[in-house]
Parts: sequence; structure tokens; C-alpha cells
Amino acid sequence: MTTFDDPSVKVAQFLLQIKAIKLQPENPFTWASGWKSPIYCDNRKTLSYPQIRTYIRQQFVETINEHFAKPDVIAGVATGGIAQGALVAQDMGLPFVYVRSEAKKHGMTNMIEGDVESGQNVVVVEDLISTGGSSLKAVAALREKGCNVKGMAAIFTYGFAEAEENFKKAKCKLQTLSNYNILIETALAKGYINESDVENLKNWRKNPADWKQQAVK
Repeated sequence: MTTFDDPSVKVAQFLLQIKAIKLQPENPFTWASGWKSPIYCDNRKTLSYPQIRTYIRQQFVETINEHFAKPDVIAGVATGGIAQGALVAQDMGLPFVYVRSEAKKHGMTNMIEGDVESGQNVVVVEDLISTGGSSLKAVAALREKGCNVKGMAAIFTYGFAEAEENFKKAKCKLQTLSNYNILIETALAKGYINESDVENLKNWRKNPADWKQQAVK
């Protein structure tokens, strides 16, 4: 059982407080994938709140130092990880690059923006982990450049089994500042949801693609 002074709970509280994460099990959102979802996450909102932005930056730095040691470069994943990664790199006194979702169609046709060299140790910063597909494309691009990707740090993960499998296949260590289980526990304790919502929210995470069908039974 996590406590309210646990950093992962504090992050979850902040995300709920500023509505970076919204929970609406009775009025679900529709994702770009077409999935119906009781949760919507936009962690870019944290950048508008200096106290929260600072706390998240500090937690990123602590997480990176604890789990990856000090890398040579911080890389942000476009677009949500760019500002977060730049803040972390500034705090740690490290170079920063960011990785596009795909190579530019013009100019230098870069996928990686900034200077990074083969053999450098890199930690990737992301704001949100869903299935992990787009995040791991960034890892692959850095590895193709010859970098040693020590792992990825993200603000939040839904904790999908698919994501866990994808990171395992990619042999990429993932550390997050908070996660879905802690979010639900915190939301219930703070009155954002009712006890009757919990099972529905847990069912969505187990099988998000078919959740609408389960929800209306």
C-alpha cells in the first residue's frame, strides 16, 4: 500500500489535480485508435504549472540517477518528451537531443535532432507510455546511430501487457514516475472516483480494445 508522501502518489495527485489525467468511466473518451477509454492523459499540461513541472523534473533526475546512472545524453521523444527531456538535461548539465516520429521529408532528413555520437550512453525521456510503439521507435533510431540506450524514463504508464511485452522484446528498461494502479488508488482515496468505478477501470486496462463491449453488458 503506497502512502501519500510516496513520490509516485504525489505525481498521480498532481496529474489529477490539474486534469492532465481525466477519469470518466461513465462518459468514455475516444482515442485516435478508435478505442473507447475511461481515461484521457495529456501530461503536457504539467508544463503550465511551475511547481508541478519542477517536481516532475526532480523526480526524473532522481529516477535516472538511481536506475541508469548519469548518461552522456538525454533524448526526448517528440512531441511530449521534448520539453520534459530538455528540462532534465538542463538540470543534469547534459547534452539534449530529440527524436522525431519519422525522418523529415526535406533538408537533412533527420530523425534525430541535435548532436549525438556512436558509443554514447543515452537515456530516453517520454511523457506517456501507451503500447510503447512510438516510444520504442525512438530507441531504435538511437541504436541505429550507434548509441547505447540505457533505458527510458516516463511520467506515466497505463501498464498494458502489450507495452510490457514490447519493452521486453526491445530489451529496453522502463522506469515511470507513476502508473495506472497508483493513479486509481489515489483517485479513489481523493474522491475523484467511487468504489463502484474501480472494477470498470481495471477491466479497461486488461482489454482496452474491447472495453466498450464489457462496459455495457
